[in-house]
Amino acid sequence: MFKVLSAPFSATLVATLLLATAAFADPPGETDVDVETSVGSIDEDVLRGHIRFLADDLLEGRGPGSRGDALTQLYLATQFQTMGLQPAGPDGGWLQSFPLVGVQTQCPPEIHFRGPQTVTLDYYDDYIATVGMPEPQVEVTDAPLVFVGYGIQAPEYDWDDFKDVDVRGKILVMMNNDPSHDPELFEGKRRLYYGRWDYKYAMAAKLGAAGAFIIHTEASAGYPYKVVQTSWSGEEFELAGGQQPRTKVRGWMTEPAAKELFDSVDLDLDELRRQANQRSFRPVEMPTKLSMKLTAEVRKKETANVLAMLPGSDPELKDQYVVFMAHHDHIGIAAQRSAKGDNIYNGAIDNASGTAAVLAIARACSRLKERPRRSILFAAVGAEEQGLLGSKYFATHPTVPAGAMAAVINIDGVNHIGRTHDVNMIGMGKSTLDEVLVQQAKRQNRIVTPDHFPDRGYYYRSDQFSLAKIGVPGIYLHSGVNVIGKPAGWGEQQMDRWVKEDYHQPSDEYDPAWNLAGAIEDIRLLYRAGLQIADQDAMPQWNPGDEFEAARQRALAELQP
Repeated sequence: MFKVLSAPFSATLVATLLLATAAFADPPGETDVDVETSVGSIDEDVLRGHIRFLADDLLEGRGPGSRGDALTQLYLATQFQTMGLQPAGPDGGWLQSFPLVGVQTQCPPEIHFRGPQTVTLDYYDDYIATVGMPEPQVEVTDAPLVFVGYGIQAPEYDWDDFKDVDVRGKILVMMNNDPSHDPELFEGKRRLYYGRWDYKYAMAAKLGAAGAFIIHTEASAGYPYKVVQTSWSGEEFELAGGQQPRTKVRGWMTEPAAKELFDSVDLDLDELRRQANQRSFRPVEMPTKLSMKLTAEVRKKETANVLAMLPGSDPELKDQYVVFMAHHDHIGIAAQRSAKGDNIYNGAIDNASGTAAVLAIARACSRLKERPRRSILFAAVGAEEQGLLGSKYFATHPTVPAGAMAAVINIDGVNHIGRTHDVNMIGMGKSTLDEVLVQQAKRQNRIVTPDHFPDRGYYYRSDQFSLAKIGVPGIYLHSGVNVIGKPAGWGEQQMDRWVKEDYHQPSDEYDPAWNLAGAIEDIRLLYRAGLQIADQDAMPQWNPGDEFEAARQRALAELQP
């Protein structure tokens, strides 16, 4: 897969990779060190060096199946090799390759909703749509619209937005997120998987709908509409060979566009949204129909997870694993340029920084004089930005048994705003890993806080979720917000600004002005947490009643003879 390079470019690249690899090699006499010395090896120069390379324009945004993706995989594999780690992919290699289907949808410049009045929505500004199946053309004709509230069926909450209404062949219009008004329902303001767009599209397909449009609001999504424009207007990927039900169309529309659509048939969108917060809500069929045709370029591609391992030292526990994970991909090159003329989505924070952190931790682990009791598995996974595809593939084709994975420590972005008093744990309260993180944070005189933005559903938006579904408990941090030396609220303002301005935008580039002191503390904390998990007698467990507890029990049962 690396033969796509031209000869001159390839020679330049090889030289660059050799220099990069040499830069991170251990100086003579600096291996076989104790834990404290290895912790100190996680420093700013190492972190910045990896981020600079991975976020460089040379890698073209690391889009799945691209030349930049191939270069990234080669870089990661060679870095792991220089550390003396073992390849942990299938057949003794570094890569766990997996096939993708790429779909680039061409939307009509306008779509027309026909009812008592015709409402026209403009592509990109008012709506975004993609084909719901990997076909070169899909078409819906006079499909009736139905507003289905949140589009959720959750028996454990006695909740069914669809009731007995037949939605086959119809276009569903639905709200983002899940109900948050009642702390006894859907865990209140904390978003669950029911609030995720992928759940909603899957539910529409399961019930036979022709398509589904989600109404975007910044509050319900956790990011501005320009993120939808960026993430849904380029080539979309899915794992090849999927047999799940499909809709023909998957789309988004802005809140102003949705209000115009509802107003055209004398429906009050705000009132309907209030009604949708009640169990008694029933779908509202609209006197409106949609006909639209989408064409698409469909092609097969391949990407890979990069896997490496440090074998454990304990004869009984070495067949159990602590997994350090980060996604190495980003969005790639977009067709449309930013206002500054840039169309490379470098993904420096998201997630060159997390990948760099895993490399720094791997380097520290590889230098230890005494190896941990459990084995350490390093997984740099691909195609996360396309719906956690790399970690999903790893979870469904695990290279080690799910029940043997003690825990996953996932790093998706690092703190770039300075040292913080707090450590923000996404999914705090779900497992016994809370105790590990609290203990290690105390070593740094810091406190562990629960998710600062529970309504954004971060736990279900990154790769630890894929492993949670097969029962593996996980640690996933976001940047703390109580920044040392800054006034109250400053840190939260900086993180909000980053989400609004840089998240999934060309502006997410490496910046020498970043303050990475807090990132170093966080990475060292995660390194120590991983070592503690690797050395303790018992494996971590989900707290009783957690949504993933049953999956853990099944995974452990499968290990029994």
